[in-house]
Amino acid sequence: MEKEDKEDKKKEDDQRPAGLLSSQLLLKRSVYEVSLHPGVLTWTRAHLPSRLGHTVPVSEVISVRELEVASSTSISPCSCTSMCSTTTSSDSSPSRNSTTGTSMCTSRCTSGARSSRRWQKIPQRDDEDSPHAFTVSYVQRARRAAWRLRDVTFLCADAALCGRWVRTLTEQLSALAQRPRRLLVYINPLSGKRQGERIYRHKVAPLFSRANISTSVIVTQHANHARDHLRTEAELQNYDGVVCVGGDGMFSEVMHGLVLRTQRDQGRDHHHPDQNLAQTGLRIGIIPAGSTDCICFATVGANDPVTSSLHIIVGDCQPMDVCSVHHGDAFLRYSVSLLGYGFYGDVLSDSEKRRWMGPARYDVSGVKKFLSHRYYEGTVSYLPASDVLGTPRDRAPCRTGCVVCQYNRLLEEEKEEKLKMEESHEGLAWRSVRGKFLAINAVSMSCACPRSPQGLSPAAHLADGTTDLILVRKASRLAFLRHLLRHTSKDDQFDLGFVEVHRVRRFRFTPRFCQSDSELDLQELLQEKEQKEAQQKEVQQKEAQQKEVQQKEAQQKEAQQKEAQQKEVAGSQARRILGQLCREHPACCRTPPCSSCWNCDGEILPHADIQVRAHRQLIRLFARGIEETPVFDDNIPPGAI
Repeated sequence: MEKEDKEDKKKEDDQRPAGLLSSQLLLKRSVYEVSLHPGVLTWTRAHLPSRLGHTVPVSEVISVRELEVASSTSISPCSCTSMCSTTTSSDSSPSRNSTTGTSMCTSRCTSGARSSRRWQKIPQRDDEDSPHAFTVSYVQRARRAAWRLRDVTFLCADAALCGRWVRTLTEQLSALAQRPRRLLVYINPLSGKRQGERIYRHKVAPLFSRANISTSVIVTQHANHARDHLRTEAELQNYDGVVCVGGDGMFSEVMHGLVLRTQRDQGRDHHHPDQNLAQTGLRIGIIPAGSTDCICFATVGANDPVTSSLHIIVGDCQPMDVCSVHHGDAFLRYSVSLLGYGFYGDVLSDSEKRRWMGPARYDVSGVKKFLSHRYYEGTVSYLPASDVLGTPRDRAPCRTGCVVCQYNRLLEEEKEEKLKMEESHEGLAWRSVRGKFLAINAVSMSCACPRSPQGLSPAAHLADGTTDLILVRKASRLAFLRHLLRHTSKDDQFDLGFVEVHRVRRFRFTPRFCQSDSELDLQELLQEKEQKEAQQKEVQQKEAQQKEVQQKEAQQKEAQQKEAQQKEVAGSQARRILGQLCREHPACCRTPPCSSCWNCDGEILPHADIQVRAHRQLIRLFARGIEETPVFDDNIPPGAI
C-alpha cells in the first residue's frame, strides 16, 4: 500500500508543469521555502516574509548538479557514541530525542576532549535525515559592475525529490536558447603582461567546463593570425560564438576577420564606401588580458576575466556600431572605439618606437607630444545625425537596455528609404569646418577605462548608428591641458571655447596640403579676387607716397651698408658654428610636419585623408552594457516577477 502511494505521488509530480516546484529544503541546517517559478528561483527561510529571501533569475543560473551528503560513518564518532545513542533512544518524544541526545553527547565529548586534549567532531542528525543534496551555481553581483560565481547547496529528504529538482532546473537551463554551447577561442599570449594563457587556463576554462560549454582553443602565433584564420579557414557553422583572450588589438583582429568573412559570404563589396554591410551572425566575447581593455570596460563595466566569462555563459547580447574607414575607394580598416588625428595619432606613432617600455610608453609619448604642442590644418566635412534622439552633451550615458539605442534603431528602420535618398543627395546636408586643430577624434563608444572613467565622450552610445565627432581647435598649452584633465573627472569636457562636438553619421577629413574640395576652393578664389582688387586701389594711392619714401631710403641704405660690412666680419664665425650644428642635428631647424596620422583603435592608418561611415549594430558582443542597478533585486517578491 505504501509503495502504491509513492508511485501515485511520483505520477502527480511528473504531471506538474515543468519549471514550477515548491519544497521545504535544508540550507545550512535551517529550513527554507524553495520555489521555482517560471524563470525565477527563490528561497526564503521558513516563517519569514518572502521579501527577505533570495531571488535569482534562471537565466543567471550557471549550473546545477546533484551531490551525495556523507553519511554519519564519514564523521569520526566520539568515544561516547553508544552512550549517546542509548540516551537518545530512551526518550519517547521524537522532537526531544535530538535535543537530549545532542546535549548529552556534547557534555560527554567535552569531558573526553579535555582528558585527551583533542577536539572531536559531533555527529549532526540533520545530515542523516537528509542524505541527498543538489548545488545551484548562480551569478551574484559585486561592486563596480563585477560578477561572481556563488554556490548554494540544498539538502533533500529523499532521492526522488532531489532528482526532481535537478531534472527540472536542468530542463530550464537547456531551454535557454541564447546560451552558447560551442565556442571558438583565440588567445594572444603576448598581450598586456603576457598572462593570456594563464588567465584562460585558471579563470575561464573552469567556468566554461562547469557550464558544459565545449571550446576549440587556438593560441595565435603572429600578428593577424586570428583575422586570417576567421576569413579563410574557420568553420563558423560549428560554433555559437567567438571568444578572444587579449587586449583591444586582439578584439580588433577577431572583429575584422568576422566582419570581412560575413561580407564575403553575403557578396557585399566592403571596398565601396556607400555599401550597406551585412550584420555578423556570431557573437564575440572578450576576456580582458591587455593593457587598457577599453572595449571590454565600456561594454561590461569592469576589466575582470570572471565577469566577462559569466556574461558569455549566460548568453548576453549587446549590439555594437562599427565605423568603416576608406581612402577614396580603397578600404583601410574598421573602427569600434577611437579614430584620433593630431594629438592621439602622434602619441601612438611615437609610442611604437618605445614598445620595449610596455604600457608606460603611452605616458612618455603623451608627455612628449603635449609639450611639442603641434597643430594641423585641414577641412572636416560631416553629415550630422539631426533626426536621432540624444546629443553628445545631454549627460545621458549608454547603459543596459538603453532607450536611445532602441529608439534610434526603430527610427532608422522606419525611415530607411528616406535616409537612402538623403545619402544620395548628401551634398545638400553636409557641413564643413576648416581650421587649425590640435586633435580630431571620432568615438563610437564612451572609450571609458580605469584611467578615464568618463571616457572621451561620456554620452556616446554603442548601438545608435552614429559617432561623436570631437574637434579641438588650436589653443594654448594650458587650455589644452584643462581639456585633457577633464577626461579624468566628471566636469564637462566640451564646455570649452575651442572644443566642439557633433553627432554624425559620416564624415571626411582632408589635410591642407592635399585638399580638393571644389566648392571651398571656389569660395577661396572669389575671396582672393576681391582682396586683390582692394589691394590695387591701395597701391595706386600709395605710389605717390612711396616716391618720397624712396629718396629717404637711399640715404639710409648707405648708412646700413657701412654697418653691414662691420657685422659681416663678426657674423662669419657664428655662421660657421651654426652651420655645423644644423648639419649634425637637422631636426632642430626642421619645420613641423604638415599632417599627422590617424590612430584607428591602436593601429596607424597609412593615409591622412579619409572618409568614415557608421554602420548601425554591425556586430554583437557577449555583453549587456553597463548596469547601473541590478536588474533583479532580492527584495522583489516572486509574485511580482
